[in-house]
Amino acid sequence: MNMSKAILSVSVFFVATHVCSAQPGGAGTPVATAGPTNSTFTPAAPSEILQRSLDEVQQTVGAVKLDKWKRGTVRDEAETNIDAIQRDMNGTLPALMKEADAAPGTLSKVLPLSRNIDALYDVMVHVVEAARIVAPGDQVGELKQAMADLETARVAFGDQIQQTAAVQEKHISELRTTVQVQAASLKAVAAAPPAPKCPVPPTPAKKKKVAPKSTTAKPAAGTPATTPAGTSTTPAKPQ
Repeated sequence: MNMSKAILSVSVFFVATHVCSAQPGGAGTPVATAGPTNSTFTPAAPSEILQRSLDEVQQTVGAVKLDKWKRGTVRDEAETNIDAIQRDMNGTLPALMKEADAAPGTLSKVLPLSRNIDALYDVMVHVVEAARIVAPGDQVGELKQAMADLETARVAFGDQIQQTAAVQEKHISELRTTVQVQAASLKAVAAAPPAPKCPVPPTPAKKKKVAPKSTTAKPAAGTPATTPAGTSTTPAKPQ
């Protein structure tokens, strides 16, 4: 019976020890979460994309000789548009370009420049259309080439803005996912039951020492005690 109890105690101890060793960390243990991935995309300065084509537009428009165009409302409208282009390129556009170059990855800085470039391109289209009607052929070709180069740069700049927005949206989505995972982990830790306490190994019972039995036999009842040799067992008579 004692052997069965001992085996049962040892079995319970090893099961409890295994449970404790398999338990996850408590509230103080850092929870592994999925962090946002670092993007390798770095937007270029807008001036690197746009400046060459803008310089070409400015030089081409500045070299237009309106006196060689046919007189009429078409030429007058083209002259108004050319003046608007020159005012923008010498006034509003440089300030927008400077702000965008300082923060090429900030949409609030690059979008105003993008809108300005789009408006500039639209005005340039009107100038080219007017030149086809009333301007000499050589001037039409130069204006068309400047407009085409501006269109190429404008599309490239728009593609970079779109890529910048996509990267930022992905980053925000990853941050949102990380926050949700952390919140769920903290909630699970708070709701988890307390961990069972690991049992202390049983202390082996000490064996009781048994006192050795006496070898001297007690005389049976009614039997006189043994006396040493030569000693009389008869009681002495009084003198």
